[in-house]
Amino acid sequence: MRQIDHFIVGGAGKTAARHHDIFDPNQGEVQAQVALGDAALLDRAVAAAMAAQPEWAATNPQKRARVMFEFKRLVEANMDELAHLLSSEHGKVIADARGDVQRGLDVIEFACGIPHALKGEFTQGAGPGIDVYSMRQPLGIGAGITPFNFPAMIPMWMFGVSIAVGNAFILKPSERDPSVPVRLAELMLEAGAPEGILQVVHGDKEMVDAILDHPDIAAVSFVGSSDIAHYVYKRGVAAGKRVQAMGGAKNHGIVMPDADLDQVVNDLSGAAFGSAGERCMALPVVVPVGEDTAQRLREKLIPAIEKMRVGISTDSDADYGPVVTAEHKARVEGWIATAEKEGGEIVIDGRGFSLQGHEKGFFIGPTLIDHVTPDMESYKEEIFGPVLQMVRAANFEEALALPSKHQYGNGVAIFTRNGHAAREFAARVNVGMVGINVPIPVPVAYHSFGGWKRSAFGDTNQHGMEGIKFWTKVKTITQRWPDGSGSDEGNAFVIPTMG
Repeated sequence: MRQIDHFIVGGAGKTAARHHDIFDPNQGEVQAQVALGDAALLDRAVAAAMAAQPEWAATNPQKRARVMFEFKRLVEANMDELAHLLSSEHGKVIADARGDVQRGLDVIEFACGIPHALKGEFTQGAGPGIDVYSMRQPLGIGAGITPFNFPAMIPMWMFGVSIAVGNAFILKPSERDPSVPVRLAELMLEAGAPEGILQVVHGDKEMVDAILDHPDIAAVSFVGSSDIAHYVYKRGVAAGKRVQAMGGAKNHGIVMPDADLDQVVNDLSGAAFGSAGERCMALPVVVPVGEDTAQRLREKLIPAIEKMRVGISTDSDADYGPVVTAEHKARVEGWIATAEKEGGEIVIDGRGFSLQGHEKGFFIGPTLIDHVTPDMESYKEEIFGPVLQMVRAANFEEALALPSKHQYGNGVAIFTRNGHAAREFAARVNVGMVGINVPIPVPVAYHSFGGWKRSAFGDTNQHGMEGIKFWTKVKTITQRWPDGSGSDEGNAFVIPTMG
């Protein structure tokens, strides 16, 4: 059986006593095992990072950018390998897996421009003979704790910016699909990054706690469920670290009466069911405004969902593949049952779906639940599966209130031809990322990604200039060069002013 080990300087050493099974979601069988590390192994990785980071930080930004350019080239050259490896462990179809890698590469492209992004500020003549300037310097060692649903994109979101600004980085990926993160670290080394600048450690809560507690790790970026994100934020901050912790989501799609429903149905098909709904930016709640809109939308949704193709991850005709584990499949199907008990109408039921020849695979059919109300637990919580819930709103104000009052505030979309309605919605909705006729409003790499409320803990977003700020610290210098005439004598004990 294939064994996946840590990627740290000097090798992992003695085989770990603990391992985690990695499944083939298409077959429902164990295909590999990953070693789980502990605090002692993390200490070794941190020591190697500390040894490598000062010289890397002293490397001029243009040379660091060249490493990022070469890393980008190598990832593109190995795209097919990475996509198939990702798909084999996660279950998302190959086209979606390629998209996972590409969206990570978008941030690497941004990081290639790091010489410009690191330019500081300068004021000449801030006072008599005094100039003031600032510079951004790396923190030292950063760490990332990443989820199973984007094993390529989210690690690159984190380590791309962190390494480009001059930090060393330790990545702890999900133990459910760890192979792609290890391969990315290998490619970074091949691209010219020194040993110790990007290392990968595997583990469960024991490793997470070791990262959060380690005194030599300056900052931690996390993506996962909200409860764990809150835990990571509190524990990391208590240990004196910078922490950005992105949590769960329950993104809404508001459908106004004037929307192009054919386009809406097409957008919802991908946004709600793509990647089996295992996306924090999926669109699992649709909110038609007015009963007429709801009925017309429902009539168009049903045939579109019924013709969706669920297949193995290598099936090029499949719309989506299996979910990641048997436990996750049971969790999603449990939420469907809960919605039914709460009074939701199961219009299309994906429970019990079986794919011929892959009966043990972790497949769930597309599910549509109508007449969902805000008091239902299945509406309040993140389902994270191929389930679309319909919550009917009587008017614009009621529709606006639903995502605004929800505990999560990651993303939201509005579908309309009315510019005034779209502008009003974007300005007033209490959510961090807004799409106008865009179902999955993930910003481009040179903007930043981050939600509100229980979708994010911390003050700084992922990638873009927010990412630069998170992974660096500002140093401000006030300088004076006396002319030697003695005119400044006698002022040494006076608080400097710019007068």
